[in-house]
Amino acid sequence: MSNWRALQRENFTQIDKLADFLELAPEKRETLLKAPPFPLNFPKRLAEKVTKNSLSDPILRQFLPIVEETKETAGFSSDPVCDASFQKTPHLLQKYGGRALLITTSACVMNCRFCFRQNYPYEGGPKTFEKELEMLQSDPSIHEVILSGGDPLSLSDEKLGELIRALETIPHLKLLRFHTRFPIGIPERITEELVSLLKETRLQPIFVLHTNHTNELDGEVFAALKNLGAPLLSQTVLLHGVNDDVIALKELFLKLAAHGILPYYLHQLDRVKQAHHFEVPIEKGKELIAALRKELPGYAVPTYVQEVAHEPHKTPL
Repeated sequence: MSNWRALQRENFTQIDKLADFLELAPEKRETLLKAPPFPLNFPKRLAEKVTKNSLSDPILRQFLPIVEETKETAGFSSDPVCDASFQKTPHLLQKYGGRALLITTSACVMNCRFCFRQNYPYEGGPKTFEKELEMLQSDPSIHEVILSGGDPLSLSDEKLGELIRALETIPHLKLLRFHTRFPIGIPERITEELVSLLKETRLQPIFVLHTNHTNELDGEVFAALKNLGAPLLSQTVLLHGVNDDVIALKELFLKLAAHGILPYYLHQLDRVKQAHHFEVPIEKGKELIAALRKELPGYAVPTYVQEVAHEPHKTPL
């Protein structure tokens, strides 16, 4: 039995304890947001990789609540991708043809400060997904289900198994996609039980890993992902002060490709309230991608995209 739940309970959720662990100087502590509306949730494993007494560490910047978040900024909203207008049932969204997204849980292995779903009205997780399964059953045009959240790997193997077996009974479903950050924060989540579930299902599992900086990745992460035995893709958000330079992105995408994980999307920031300080101008993003094309094989260069509400697909930039 894996100890991943015990490891999750070690996450930093109190800002003072994290500041102590990181040995932050008093003047640096003054920039921290003491009681953020979107709570601190930061795996200890990642905190151990952070440079001590630094607020500019590329891992830490993604998770540390700072006073800058409280500024009101024009053009930033609580639902920048208009999730609310695509709800078919309380936990099923459909934005694009042929696929639907199942909000499996509100729980995440880590709380990214730029999360576009930080204000989503989760209403608690259902014990079953009856309405969602009925909706999927009724629409033969849907061939793929995307398990999202939160993070679908926050569910126990037992709950995931029940859900996967229910989805298998819908004949027109072929693909089962997982959007996850769990292996980055707690690679122990890739249990033997989970691997068995994926081997037994008739659906083709595909894993899309969210990772933004090469420092997040190490041998344990790659070993866990390899155990999945499924196609592996990655998606990255372009973030000011984290990865908005050619060297950082090149190192990340090359490292992923070298371990059999193909960079899929580089996302322009979704303009969610509290995240304005992460935004990188689109023109700079285009320049970065153009530079990467000169230095990396084509399969290691992701598509630079923006989610524009009510467009039939992601918008390439």
